[in-house]
Amino acid sequence: MEGKRNVRICCLCNERRASLKRPKTLQQICTECFYLAFENEIHQIILSNRLFSRGDRVAIGASGGKDSTVLAYVLSKLNRVHDYGLHLFLLSVDEGITGYRDDSLETVHRNQIQYGLPLKIVSYKDLYGWTMDEIVKLIGLKNNCTFCGVFRRQALDRGAAFLKVDKLVTGHNADDIAETILLNILRGDIARLSRCSSIVTGEDGPIPRCKPFKYTYEKEIVMYAYFKKLDYFSTECIYSPNAYRGFAREFIKDLERIRPRAILDIIKSGENFRISTTTKMPEQGTCERCGYISSQKWCKACVLLDGLNRGLPKLGIGRSRVEVGCKEENESHGRKSIESKQCGSLDF
Repeated sequence: MEGKRNVRICCLCNERRASLKRPKTLQQICTECFYLAFENEIHQIILSNRLFSRGDRVAIGASGGKDSTVLAYVLSKLNRVHDYGLHLFLLSVDEGITGYRDDSLETVHRNQIQYGLPLKIVSYKDLYGWTMDEIVKLIGLKNNCTFCGVFRRQALDRGAAFLKVDKLVTGHNADDIAETILLNILRGDIARLSRCSSIVTGEDGPIPRCKPFKYTYEKEIVMYAYFKKLDYFSTECIYSPNAYRGFAREFIKDLERIRPRAILDIIKSGENFRISTTTKMPEQGTCERCGYISSQKWCKACVLLDGLNRGLPKLGIGRSRVEVGCKEENESHGRKSIESKQCGSLDF
């Protein structure tokens, strides 16, 4: 009798037994109500921000991790249930990290079968002529995340261009965005600070990027994947234990323990930032070497790649304005579109 009295009932349906406490709202709810609330919030975010239009071709950035796996599952379900009329694809990047990315890509291949979605994989080796294993062997564990982050962002755009999609969606969650806002404040990066909290970025580029999980807590994504028994890869990258972002992540977790709404509060602050009209912002152009979006003559990926190929791997790291290569080489490459010219040896 005493045991029955202590059973908590779901505060939403008032029928089933509560099986979890939502980190975002601290509500005691059952799994069925959690699924419904979780999915409905994503649906409302998609509608209120008009992320998609009927008939859009949408690439889902798939790493095999919890965020992208849940995103693929939920977006596939919402597309079917609410009849968005989207054509969905999985897009993965193989950075060439033995014992990490090769294992996670096996998960992506299983997701491809489980969700019935076409899969495209692009690799650093094909695009740039280097794998992350080779880069780390050359430069060591310091600054390796700089190379990977720059190359990965461009690789996703290259893959999306190959698939001829209208939108690229990523699994960046509320925790990720709050971390990015703090990092850009700490770095004094005004250009990125003005757009890092946007739910859609790159609208002035060839393929806009969307973040349907912008207001979704990482803990809730993990809980959703756990209760749904989704197949995902949970190992952290072997090259990122000391990444600068990790310190911001720990700080965010500490804040969340004290005040659960801290994550949403940071995002709200980021949305309300106003950049002074007297601040000179970088002018968006195209890389003279590969045609990718850049505010300099060469994009960051080309600067880093040039350093690797010349045996000067630190060239361009931590520098905002770098001019590399000779004038004749720049002129010979000319300006080409993202679809027609690649940084490495592979032409799609």
